[in-house]
Amino acid sequence: MAEKKEEFIKVKANWNIPFTHSAGKCASHFFQEMREKKRILGIRCPKCQRVMLPPRSFCERCFVATTDWVPVKDEGVVESVSINYMEYTGMPKPPYAIAFIRLDGSDSNLMHFVGGVDLSDWKKAKDLVKIGTRVKAVWKEEREGRMTDIMYFKPVSAK
Repeated sequence: MAEKKEEFIKVKANWNIPFTHSAGKCASHFFQEMREKKRILGIRCPKCQRVMLPPRSFCERCFVATTDWVPVKDEGVVESVSINYMEYTGMPKPPYAIAFIRLDGSDSNLMHFVGGVDLSDWKKAKDLVKIGTRVKAVWKEEREGRMTDIMYFKPVSAK
C-alpha cells in the first residue's frame, strides 16, 4: 500500500520582538564618547598597530586583546557605496545611500548612511556619492549613545 504524503504547511508571520542587550565594555565606551563628546574612537591592536572602527575587544587578525583607544576624525573617504531606490522594511524612505567609510585615522571601514545631497536622479547621484568622495559626520543635537547619533555623513563638497 502506498504511503500517503503529508502536506507541509507554510505559515506566514511577522515577528516583532523587542529586546535589550548589553553593548559590552568596548562598544559602551565607544557609544558614550559619541553621546557625550561627539567624538569617534577607534581601538589600536598592540601587535599589528591597526586602528579598528568600529572598535572591538580583540584584533581578529592577531587574536590579541585591544585596549589602546585612539580618536579618529569624523571625516573620511567613501570606500564603497550603494544608492537604494527600493523600499525595505526598517530602512528609510528611498532614495538613500549606504557606504563603507574610511575615517581619517582608522584602518578599517565604518558602515553608515550618506546624506545631505539629492539622490532622486541616479544619473546625478552617482557623481555626488561615489568611491573617493570625502564625507563628514552630521551629528544629532540630542544624542543617545547609538550609531544613529550620527544622522549621516555628508559629502564635504555639498552645500
